[in-house]
Amino acid sequence: MNRVVSNMILLPLSKLYGFGVWVRNLMFKWHILKQREFPVPVVVVGNIGVGGTGKTPHTEYIINLLRYKYHIGVLSRGYKRATKGFVLATQRSTPLDIGDEPYQIYQKFGRDITVAVCEDRCHGIEEMLRLDPRINLIVLDDAFQHRYVKPTVSIVLTEFNKPVFNDRLLPLGRLREPQSAIYRADMVVVTKCPEQLNPLEYRIFKNNLKLFPYQELFFSRFEYAQPVPLYPEVAEQDFNLKWLKPQDTVMVLSGIANPRPLIRYLKGFAAKVKVKRFPDHHNFSRKDLEAVKARFDEIESAKKYIITTEKDAVRLMNNPYFPHELKKYIYYQPVEVKFDALRADNVKTGSFDIELQKALLNHVK
Repeated sequence: MNRVVSNMILLPLSKLYGFGVWVRNLMFKWHILKQREFPVPVVVVGNIGVGGTGKTPHTEYIINLLRYKYHIGVLSRGYKRATKGFVLATQRSTPLDIGDEPYQIYQKFGRDITVAVCEDRCHGIEEMLRLDPRINLIVLDDAFQHRYVKPTVSIVLTEFNKPVFNDRLLPLGRLREPQSAIYRADMVVVTKCPEQLNPLEYRIFKNNLKLFPYQELFFSRFEYAQPVPLYPEVAEQDFNLKWLKPQDTVMVLSGIANPRPLIRYLKGFAAKVKVKRFPDHHNFSRKDLEAVKARFDEIESAKKYIITTEKDAVRLMNNPYFPHELKKYIYYQPVEVKFDALRADNVKTGSFDIELQKALLNHVK
């Protein structure tokens, strides 16, 4: 009954929100709101829904693919940072300065690329090109709805277990825009797929996404490496998930939108799995970490560990409130994106890598 009442309240709000989105998109279509084109190619990575599709790992995949061919500038909004306006990432930057995702990207690729944050993406691109004239490719993280920048290649992600065609507009569902907005994308990636994807599942997505002939459809999955100690100076260096036994326990510490793929992966090993979950992009307070320690202390297993995500790790590693007693037990779980080449007719799709590079070369021509 509560769900029915909730839907009765949220449905009108969802329709009102959808009307506002429709008007905004119409204003771009009629050129009342203007798109700006830049002298360098711009790759936009985004989604239709709210969080949890794996934007950061896919952005890192694109950076890794192109960083030796281009001098890349990565621009993000810097969600939940403590600063305002344009901020260029430096060695002194913290997650509070630039946000956890840009910080993670800078820590991995900072020597090879330029990373910055700015709410106004047009101004952000201007500043990046002014400060570093070597930049000849911009990657915009989570900017599909930021239509003031005209993209060269627009990549939209939708999650395998939460596809856009089974969702509703905010606040009734999780969609920022209606599914029809996918027409603006050049490439659509179904993320977090199972390892074995069959042709029927491909057909279901192809038929329900209703893509146009000019759009490419790809499927990706996460591949996990062995956990890495967050504090290597005190951790047990010989930790391996395959060595876990049924009497051991792993506690997942998560402050991301969708930790389910990680939890599902860890449940594939012998140990028991407990979960301590916080909201997406959560900044861990002293009280939060005291609660984490209390939960960990309740676990009676002789061998017990904490595993967190890469995104959470960047917020935890320099947190002054992280309990010293837990440092030898906590590890973060690296993740990589892999693309599946299966197609409904058993003919392999074009490689994501090749199609993206072709699109960028066509822009140059």
